[in-house]
Amino acid sequence: MSVNERYQQRFAAVLTYIEGNLEGDLSLEALSAVAHFSAFHFHRQFSAYVGVPVARYVQLMRLRRAAHRLIGEPAHSVLEAALGAGFESPEAFSRAFRRAFGQAPAAFRRQPDWQLWNTVFAIPHFSRSITMQVRIVDFAAVRLAALEHRGPPSQVSETVRRFIDWRMSSGQSPVASSRTFGIPFNNPDTTAPEDFRFAVCGEIEEAVVANAQGVHELSLPAGRCAVVRHVGSPDHIGETIYPIYRDWLPDSGEELRDHPLFFHYLSIHPQTPLEQWQTDIYVPLR
Repeated sequence: MSVNERYQQRFAAVLTYIEGNLEGDLSLEALSAVAHFSAFHFHRQFSAYVGVPVARYVQLMRLRRAAHRLIGEPAHSVLEAALGAGFESPEAFSRAFRRAFGQAPAAFRRQPDWQLWNTVFAIPHFSRSITMQVRIVDFAAVRLAALEHRGPPSQVSETVRRFIDWRMSSGQSPVASSRTFGIPFNNPDTTAPEDFRFAVCGEIEEAVVANAQGVHELSLPAGRCAVVRHVGSPDHIGETIYPIYRDWLPDSGEELRDHPLFFHYLSIHPQTPLEQWQTDIYVPLR
């Protein structure tokens, strides 16, 4: 292993430690000990490698987890989010949250501004980790059963429930042996809620039988695609999508094909907790 690889490995251990100990001691002394670096120089090494100072990164990670909980856990109060993020009061938490994301916690919970969110996390470490994971593949055409959702992204779960009902009653796309896909026809961050379109899809081998749920046949065409894996709830998949377009694509020499990106869901809920979900994002290329 080269010196550079060992260096990266030590910082990977630090970032993993931060992620797993957001409620614990994340002082310079504690983190430099994890990295086996001198505490006198660690803050400069961290800033150079990650792109932001240690204290800023730790606060962002705590605020990020708090934001995810506010969105994904309706029973999680602002007070609980504040304490979980290391703040002594909801007022201090709200001020820091508003400075970071441009919205108060309650407003973010009602209607999160994911575009601003992704500019906040446009730091070199996030961009580097995404860029290193991009694969180019030749995707084979897939025949699909699809149920299209039209309306607010927050109501996609109801369309998913109807699709699951069809899947269970028809037996045409068994979840254990058929792949599951999602196709966003527009960007939920920049599209009016009433105009948002998303297709929930399952792989099939025969024509879709007429049904009460409104499921119809669709296909994903063959072609080259860039693929990046998103780990975590699909609700936060924009965190992985934006760096593909912002950081990887301009330097890749690739051109986009005139087809929406799509998702291949590798996990099943509730068997796999949403924070452990894995989703492959396919960006069609020429």
